[in-house]
Amino acid sequence: MNIAVIFAGGTGQRMNTKTLPKQFLELHGKPIIIYTLEHFQGHSQIDGIVLVCVEGWLDHCRRLVEKYHITKVKAIVPGGETGQGSIWNGLHKAAELFPQDSVVLIHDGVRPLIDEEIITKDIECVQKNGSAITVSPAIETIALRQDNGEVGEIVERSRCQLAKAPQCFYLNEIMAAHQKAQNERRSDFIDSASLMRHYGHTLFTVEGPVENIKITTPSDFYLFRALLDARENSQIFG
Repeated sequence: MNIAVIFAGGTGQRMNTKTLPKQFLELHGKPIIIYTLEHFQGHSQIDGIVLVCVEGWLDHCRRLVEKYHITKVKAIVPGGETGQGSIWNGLHKAAELFPQDSVVLIHDGVRPLIDEEIITKDIECVQKNGSAITVSPAIETIALRQDNGEVGEIVERSRCQLAKAPQCFYLNEIMAAHQKAQNERRSDFIDSASLMRHYGHTLFTVEGPVENIKITTPSDFYLFRALLDARENSQIFG
């Protein structure tokens, strides 16, 4: 089976919104989280979704899932104190509902500009290689920072990729890595890729589009609106 754990646990402090967490902000009358969920709902190879929701907003999530007929959502669980903890909550629920050898796609609820092709390639990469980290090419020069304010090493752009999401593994393997982190009282891993690499797993990449952005700031939201409108216009006008 292929399942998705969608992380919508952030509070959106960098979005400067005083009312809604960023994943519930609307564009054209539809919340960002629904744009994201619809990609997995509509994909023929996705069998189920576990949604991890920010504490205090679970009922709101349930209403949205019902309103927009996201029928593949099989559970909605609260987030943890950290991003790593929230993903663990989602994985733990997924392990209760689905076979241990399922492919799990871990994705940000505020990364709505993925598409069917990325999801398909990620599943195929896990089945072939055991992991799939969605990346995009670096399009600007990368310079390492030094403590004294000087520019450090300039890294050749062709060697650089931006790690994004989905980040995909076999459910039993990512669960085992999270359990090791808990046993070691580690809660500082920035994402699933860094956690899995730390515990000895070889990671393989799937290249996705540059526009697979995470909506974190107001400028990200405006960029999302422009990109979404451009996609819709291209479908209408060719």
